[in-house]
Amino acid sequence: MRFSFFKREKPVGAFRARRGRLLGLSADDVMRVFFRGNAFAAFVVLGLIVIFLFREGHEFFGQYRESLVVYRRAGLEFVDVLKKEERGFSALGRQWDAVRVTASEKGGEAGELGAIDAFSENLHDAFAPVRGLIAELGEVAGERKSALVAGTPIDGTEDPGVFVSRVPQVRMLNGKLRTELRRLLDSMPAGPEEVKARMAEFREGTGVFLGNLGEVEAELAAWDGKRAVGWWEAWTGFVFGREWLTASFWQDWYGLLPLLCGSVLVSCVALAIAIPLAVGAGIYVNRFAGERERAVVKPVIEFFGAVPSVVLGFFGIAVLGTLLRDVSQWEWLRWVPGFPFAERLNALTAGCLLGFIAIPIMFTLVEDALDGVPGALSEASLALGASRLQTVLGVVIPAAFPGIVSAVLLGFGRVVGETMVVLLCAGNRIAIPDFSAGVGVVAQPVHTLTGIVAQEMGEVVRASIHYRALFVVGLVLFFLSLLINCVAVRFARRMSRQAAGR
Repeated sequence: MRFSFFKREKPVGAFRARRGRLLGLSADDVMRVFFRGNAFAAFVVLGLIVIFLFREGHEFFGQYRESLVVYRRAGLEFVDVLKKEERGFSALGRQWDAVRVTASEKGGEAGELGAIDAFSENLHDAFAPVRGLIAELGEVAGERKSALVAGTPIDGTEDPGVFVSRVPQVRMLNGKLRTELRRLLDSMPAGPEEVKARMAEFREGTGVFLGNLGEVEAELAAWDGKRAVGWWEAWTGFVFGREWLTASFWQDWYGLLPLLCGSVLVSCVALAIAIPLAVGAGIYVNRFAGERERAVVKPVIEFFGAVPSVVLGFFGIAVLGTLLRDVSQWEWLRWVPGFPFAERLNALTAGCLLGFIAIPIMFTLVEDALDGVPGALSEASLALGASRLQTVLGVVIPAAFPGIVSAVLLGFGRVVGETMVVLLCAGNRIAIPDFSAGVGVVAQPVHTLTGIVAQEMGEVVRASIHYRALFVVGLVLFFLSLLINCVAVRFARRMSRQAAGR
């Protein structure tokens, strides 16, 4: 008779089976219920997140529409149209300031510099009447806005005629401005030979400015302060808005476009770094590295994913940003687009760090995809005389391609949702990047969807329009990440079915 101190004569499996029968469930049923419960809990949590975001953010468009109604009825919109002239003239003034700087750098004589300075004074005096009208109408619009917000009507609050009646005055002042600018162009000082190119640019800019005056006048004449603001206008103003301006005494703007462009730009930089490194490392470790090398390289790459993002952010501020800026100053690298640049915190700095964050997850998924390739395919290729490199490039990678693409898309979703690194290292300038700079656009500071939420959520008043706007940004970010993951899964399944069909 056998006796064991550690094992009973009656098998434990028989006891579990008897207990399962007593409950009316088998062991398989218990496991099935357990994992279905986990999946159900995940769906519940996901649903609660969506409900919470919708609950806090659904009133934003109504509040934003009311804000735009006040903006129009108060006359702020009319004044902003007129301010286009002021911004255009400011750009013209900067062009002439460049003439003055160039003349000074080239050693212009005192008489020539004096003539340039006198021309600058006459130039600014020519715009003074229009600037005075803008200031006057701005005060009127500000008072009307305060009255509308406070709900205390004042005389003429509902009548936009106080602005429409000024259109003839604008035309008259613009007529005088045209005459004065043409007179100034005819009497432009000669200046040194070296600044003639700058003067030609100023003359061209003046022609553009004069041409834009007619467009401003037409827009002012067509302005209707009583025109209703529709829901579509509020929605498009948010989705396609080019400004994110809060806590303004004039008008708050909530435009998604600069934040979305910043997020996409930083993510593209990150993927440009992560894809070759992660995919290349996955292929090498899975197909070429020896056992000892793999035992060292793989844990090191995967361990990098455990580094806190805030630590990487500190590294970007203290080391990487300064290093990249200093490298961009090297003379023999000035041919690189965007070099040299002065901002150490920009899309390039943040994108490099996000690329290193994405590498571990992409590396792991790529290696799993390569492990899923049947060994018979590699053996058949090698048996036909192909080298290991030819087998990997011609057989293994095409077979694992769906998994590799899924890894890239999931890595993209990872970097889009990253917060701390972009908040610390992207520069946080809310503006649409200047894509006309080509590849050099990566050297510009940007702001992102995640960064704006993290930066401003702690300072907003609950239930305010600013508070609602941040929740709508969070909702956009949530669905963007969900869409990326769904596309990744769907693409992998489709490619797997196509591979199975072949």
